[in-house]
Formats: sequence, C-alpha cells, structure tokens
Amino acid sequence: MSAADVFDYVIVGGGNAGCVLASQLKQGDPSLSILLIEAGPDVSNHSLVADGSKYTLLLGSEIDWNYHTVPQRHLGGRVLSNHAGKALGGGTAINGGGWLRGAKEDYDLWADLVGDSQWSYEGFLPYFRKVESHFDPDGDREAHGFEGPIKTESVTSTGRRYPLRREVEEAWRTVGVTYNPDMNSGNPLGVVEVVENRVVGLRQMSSSVYPLDIEILTDTLVGRVVIEENNGRKVATAVELADGGRRIAARREVVLSAGAYRSPQILMLSGIGPADELHSHGIDVILDLPDVGRHFHDHIAVSQWWKLKHPERGLSIGSPVFIDPTLFKGLPLDFVVTQSVPLDGLREALVKDDPSVHPDKHPLVCSQRGHFETYTIYVANNPENPVIKMDGTHITTSVACMLPTSRGSVTLKDRSPHSSPVIDPNYFATETDRYTMRQGLRRVREVLRDTPAGQGMIESETVEEGAMPLTATSDDAQLDDLARRRITLYHPSGSASMGKVVDGELRVMGVDGLRVVDASVIPMPLAAHIQMCVYALAEKAAGIIQGKH
Repeated sequence: MSAADVFDYVIVGGGNAGCVLASQLKQGDPSLSILLIEAGPDVSNHSLVADGSKYTLLLGSEIDWNYHTVPQRHLGGRVLSNHAGKALGGGTAINGGGWLRGAKEDYDLWADLVGDSQWSYEGFLPYFRKVESHFDPDGDREAHGFEGPIKTESVTSTGRRYPLRREVEEAWRTVGVTYNPDMNSGNPLGVVEVVENRVVGLRQMSSSVYPLDIEILTDTLVGRVVIEENNGRKVATAVELADGGRRIAARREVVLSAGAYRSPQILMLSGIGPADELHSHGIDVILDLPDVGRHFHDHIAVSQWWKLKHPERGLSIGSPVFIDPTLFKGLPLDFVVTQSVPLDGLREALVKDDPSVHPDKHPLVCSQRGHFETYTIYVANNPENPVIKMDGTHITTSVACMLPTSRGSVTLKDRSPHSSPVIDPNYFATETDRYTMRQGLRRVREVLRDTPAGQGMIESETVEEGAMPLTATSDDAQLDDLARRRITLYHPSGSASMGKVVDGELRVMGVDGLRVVDASVIPMPLAAHIQMCVYALAEKAAGIIQGKH
C-alpha cells in the first residue's frame, strides 16, 4: 500500500453528513489528511440542481439511487420508490429544501432513550445555531444562529405573496389551529410559515456551502470496511473499493456517512450485522450485531387533490396568470401545520398494537407531540389520474404521519456492493399510524369543506376513477383505503440506531476506529424534515471526534 493510499480519516459517503464532517474536521486541524469517498458524481454544475423548486425533476434521475421497497403487505402489496441522492452533496442535491428542526420533546426523548443528555434539545441547540444564518436579523438569538454556512429564507422574506395565503390561514384558524411565528423555536405546533435553506430561491448543498479542502473520490463505490484483530480487539483499518479491490487505509478512523440505506449495507458487507443474515449470503461474521439494519423508520404522507372554485384568478401553478417570478423562489406553499391527535383515541390505538403497554406512560402520550403535519401546495399533478393536470385548476394537500410506530428493515440482496439493499419500511403496519393518518385526513376535509374560507376556495375533491371523495361520514376503512393507495415520503432513519448499533459517541459497538455519522443513527422518529438535524448531527460529530464537544 503506497503512502497515497493512507489517510488519517476515511469518510464513506459525501452526502449531507459526510461533507459537513469532512469539512469541520479539516478546519479544526488543517494538518489532517482526509479522504471523502462518494459513489455519485460532482453535480455542482448540473443544470437542474441549482433551482431547488424543480427538485421533483431530479427524482428518478441519474443522481438518484432510485431505490424501491419490497411489496408492502400493509399497502396491498404496493412497491414504492425510495429516493436518495447519489451525488456529492447527497440528499441536499435533490431534496425539497425544507428547513424544519422539530420539537424539543423529540430530542429530549432521544436523550432519554440512549441515556445521554448530549442528544437532548439543549445538547443539539448550539449546533442548530452554528449551522444556520437565520433569515430574520431580529430573530430570537437564543433559538437561532446568524453566522452559519446555511442561509435560510421564509416565504415572507423572499417576497412571495401566494394568492390563497389568507384563505388557508383563515380556514385553519376557524378549526382552532392558530399561527405560530417560529417553526424552529423548539415548538412547531400550529400554523407555521415555511422556511427553506435557499439563497434567493436557489439550492444550497452541503458540498458547496462547507469548504472541502480535502481529497475527494467521486463516482467511487466502497465495497466494505476492513476489520482486523489487534490485541484481542476488532479495529477498522481500511476500506476496500468495490471495483478492483483497492484498499485505502485510515490511521485514525473510518466513518460511514452513506445514509440510512447504504451505511447498514456496508456494515453487513464488512461482516458486522445479524449473524444469520450474513451467513445466508456467505459473508464471514466479524461481529454479530443483530440490530444492524433493524429499527428502520420513515415518515409517510398521503396526498389529496382539490378542484378550485375560481382557477381563473391564478391561484395555482399552471394557470396562465400565475406568472410572478417571485412565486417560484421556493416551494409553492405558505404554511406547514403541525398538530397533535386526540389522546383518548391514541391510547386505544397503542393498546391495540401492544396490550401490555401502559397507555398513559407511552412517549406519544405523556408529552406534547406533533403527531401529524399538513401542508397545502399551490400546484397539482398526478400521473396516475389524468384528470389532474398542472393547469392551474387544482391544489394539493398532504398529511404526513411524523411519529410513526411502524418499524422496518434494511437487509442484503446478496454479497455484491453493486446491488441495492433490500428495503422494507413496513409502512402503515400499526393501528397507531393508521389512527394518526385518519385524524389528519379528517382534519383536512373539515378545513376545506366545512369552513367558510375552505368552501370559498374549493369546489370538490378529485379522486381516482371508481373512488369516492371523503365526506364527514367516511369511516375508518375508507380512510385507510385512501392511505394505502397513496402513501409516500422519503425521510429514512434508524437503521444503525444509537443505543443499538452505535454508542453516544457514534462509535460502532464492538469495533474500534469505526463510526457512523448520518441519519441511520437517529433512534426514533422526529417530527421534522431531517436534513436540519443531520447538519447539526454532523457538526456535533466533528466536535466529538476532535474532543471539543
């Protein structure tokens, strides 16, 4: 092995976390030699990446891993797409740009779960502040940072004046959900204005906003981590590339930042994971770590499409009079609405899922939680329903179950690193998730069909041929059927969970010199769009590794 193939740190995965971690380690100690290995290309000059409002055009493109789930048994056997960025910058190259921190209670539960207060909201807060440059110079300086690399923008700060803003807010107010002026204060409940990490509407990627004065290999797939015995201890010493078997050594540490799908896959290909799973693929077991690839969780969302009463007023994208260029400086929506569900029904659902649970002591009940999120998008397009076109006649609502109790897995297809992992999110498996989604769908119908503001906006719900619109008397079975037909979303986490696979310092349990730093370590769902958490997680990891935490 030549000197060119030895580095202090080898980081696998140049996505959200990997770029931040590599940059911060180098800035903390410029003498370090760091190699960042990314399976995808450098997309800094990609024609579609910069304009974050067109992110849907990147889903399924050459910079998307374009994973698919196994048939989902609780969704009638549907196979769903699971998108993930395959590029330097990872998910930050293809995501929608939502900048949502989540609730204080979520992070505090994380800390309780792993028995380590540094993962509480207060433990994260310095890193939330360090990451961001808040859009409002008069904002709360205890809650926000103003000199970080990530610039944020709100709908109002970009000058976007969507024509249905007043009606949407009024409809929610009528049903008792009021305006919350700061979605990232640690309390996201209520009607909150959307915040995005953009600059004048343009995308920011982790690979562009964090300086990368390091060695980078793009278009390079890692096959496995090399584990050796040293004085009776297992030590990660190198990585082996998938093509050609070239080995690149790490003097200090190997760090996996390949994301919630690929990090567990690399661990298992390296001989670290459930012994029976490894044996079934002919992989020598280095360490029997049964929880690798388990505890996988993902948000789920269900969309509906609504025909406008007065599309001639230019209320939605596609209308010939919806042309103000300012309106395209971000996602076409004003608000995210985060709510709790009625707790009596939630307790009943929890007991149905697990009769041994104490319903008053369950974390979903014993603190104020944002169980579901709703947003109204001023555009509509549904390839599965030809009636719904991007012609300005419809808008879209989506309900997301933000604290799902369903758990899935990421396992191996075979022993080849070129194969996609086997992804089974096990969506919609619990009565608790079904109850939460029903409550969200019922609330949206109430807002748009039973309030004066909603009735002034909406003529009718547009559904698939043979389906029935929701009504005030739609029963649970009808709501569940709607959800099964339409569930989707992409916020994967938990497949190398803290407390199960890594410890509170992000070290893989039982292996020296190996850490995981990405969304796979998040041990339970957060009522947030996870990129902001991952940015802060990577900043925090750099401090831990440097001993400066």
